[in-house]
Amino acid sequence: MVYKGVLTKMKTEFLDPIQYYLVFENDFIHMNQLLNKTVAMTKVGEQCLSCGLSRPIFRQGFCRTCFFEKPMAGDWIMKPELSTAHLDKEDRDLEFEKKMQLQPHVVYLANSSNVKVGVTRKSQVPTRWIDQGAHEAIEIVEVPNRYLAGITEVALKEHVSDKTNWRNMLKNNLKDEDLVAWRERLKPYIPDEAQPYYLEHNKETQIHFPVEHYPSKPKSINLSKFSNYEGKLVGIKGQYLMFDDDAVFNVRSNEGLVVEIAVA
Repeated sequence: MVYKGVLTKMKTEFLDPIQYYLVFENDFIHMNQLLNKTVAMTKVGEQCLSCGLSRPIFRQGFCRTCFFEKPMAGDWIMKPELSTAHLDKEDRDLEFEKKMQLQPHVVYLANSSNVKVGVTRKSQVPTRWIDQGAHEAIEIVEVPNRYLAGITEVALKEHVSDKTNWRNMLKNNLKDEDLVAWRERLKPYIPDEAQPYYLEHNKETQIHFPVEHYPSKPKSINLSKFSNYEGKLVGIKGQYLMFDDDAVFNVRSNEGLVVEIAVA
């Protein structure tokens, strides 16, 4: 069976284990069903996720022009504290920014390779945690806009990491943490504006991934450089496909590539 389409991050279902789907324009692949099967991937082109043109991908699945012009690639995406829609102030497209920024956001703790703080829209819980490969997570505050979430994250990352070590996450080098205790320990550092939104009664969320075998020395597959790869799929975690030769493929970081996927 051969599939062809533009890579976008895998869709997920919060089940035990997580269910993964690679969705193309006219087809989809239930990736869990490919475990222990040989999968061949070939890059056949590139297509910007915004304009849809066949252009080299620059960042985040966008061509260079769209990355620097389109509102969905604004700086506030990666740095929520730069959000200005609550001030009625435009970055690139105020209508779009109000739609995205002026909705409930959650600041959370997730444990993937280590405990880290992060921000996501409430509607993206628990999807964001799944995409990061976290095996446990908990919400700290739920605020009405992205700006408040951003300044909370900035304050808390003075006391806890905001990064994931992807190699340790994939090797499953992790330990369970008491995230309730972590949340309580960090409470004093939450900015005054966000203190009224502190969550103190919710529990940890546990996440289980479909993995038969973890890599001991994960090495990243670069389809842009080598065009093709073939191996037996042995696990899926975060947005990574893991193969039996320790090769790993980050679907999210390869968004915009046009690929053919053959399953034996």
